[in-house]
Amino acid sequence: MFDTMTMTKILGASCGALLIYLLGSWAAETLYHTGGGHGDHAQQGYVIEVEEAAEETAEASDEPTMDEMMASADLAKGKKVFGKCKACHKVEDGANSTGPYLFGVVGRPVEAVEGFKYSGALAGTSETWSADALFGFLASPKKYAPGTSMAFSGLKKPQDRANVIAYLDSLDN
Repeated sequence: MFDTMTMTKILGASCGALLIYLLGSWAAETLYHTGGGHGDHAQQGYVIEVEEAAEETAEASDEPTMDEMMASADLAKGKKVFGKCKACHKVEDGANSTGPYLFGVVGRPVEAVEGFKYSGALAGTSETWSADALFGFLASPKKYAPGTSMAFSGLKKPQDRANVIAYLDSLDN
C-alpha cells in the first residue's frame, strides 16, 4: 500500500508537528507565566473605599417591609396566584390532595395536618406557619426546607407571596 519513503514522510511530519506543539507550549509558558505568587510581593498602590453597609441599607430601604406588603395585600390577586398551588393543594378544610389542605394554614403548627404523610424536612424550620415562615417557604421551598418533597420552584415576587398569604389567611375568617 505505502512504500518506505511515504511512511518515512508521514512519520517525519508527525514528529515535526509534535515538536512544534511542544516548543510552542514551552515558549508560551515561558513568555506568559508570571510566577506562583501573582503579586504577593507587591504592595497595593491605592485603596478605593467602598461603603457596602450604606449601599445595602439603601437597597433594603427601597423594598417594602413584610408588614407593608401584608397591609397592601390584594386578596383577589392572591386567589389568582394561588392558582399555581391548586394542582397539589386544596383550600377545603380536611381535603388533602398531593399536598396537605391549606384551610387555616396561617398560624397552624407545621406538619400538623392529620392523615397527611410529610417528608420530615419541615420539622426544624418553624413551629407554626406564621406569615414570615410562609413568606420564606413560598420564596423557595427547596431552600427553606432542604429535602422537602414539594416540587414547586417558588414565587419570586415578594408581593405575590404576600397576596397568597393574605388570601389563605382570609379563608378561615
